[in-house]
This record gives sequence, structure tokens and C-alpha cells, in this order.
Amino acid sequence: LRTISSATAAVVRTHRSVYCRTYPVSVVQPDGSSINIRYEEPRKLIKLPLDLSTLSEAERKARLEKRKPRRQVKVQEEVEDSFDSRKYLKYIVKK
Repeated sequence: LRTISSATAAVVRTHRSVYCRTYPVSVVQPDGSSINIRYEEPRKLIKLPLDLSTLSEAERKARLEKRKPRRQVKVQEEVEDSFDSRKYLKYIVKK
């Protein structure tokens, strides 16, 4: 027989084969290790953020540069057009 108390509730597994409104999800920790949990949203993977205080100064600056939004490249189209459709009228065959 199972005894239910507040001391063991957080340590043991859920004693139901299907637990309502939770989904199996993998949590990836910053060191690369992963654990399987049950989460209320249907996700495949949750990646925990890295603690920036543990990094060196160069690594921290590199990570912060990656977070900044990238500048979009503006494409300028050339409007100058020297196409003459009358040159190609001889190739059109009318039926």
C-alpha cells in the first residue's frame, strides 16, 4: 500500500499512466545534460538559458553580440531597362 505525504510527493513519480493535461518534455540544461519531465504545454524540448556570469569576458561579449538584431540588407533594384519588344515580333507565330 502506498502512503501519501507531503514529504514524498515531490520525489516519487506520478502514479498514473496518463496524467491529465501534462505532456512528456525533455529539458536541456546549460551544461548539455537533459532530463524528462511532464509539462502543461505540448513541447518537444525546453532549453534552459546559460548563466552569463560563469563565462569569460570574451565569451560573454560574443553571446551578447549574437542576441542583437541583425541589420537587414536592403536590395536596390535597377530601374534602367532597355528591353524593346518590337525586336521579337518576328518570332511570334500567329495561327
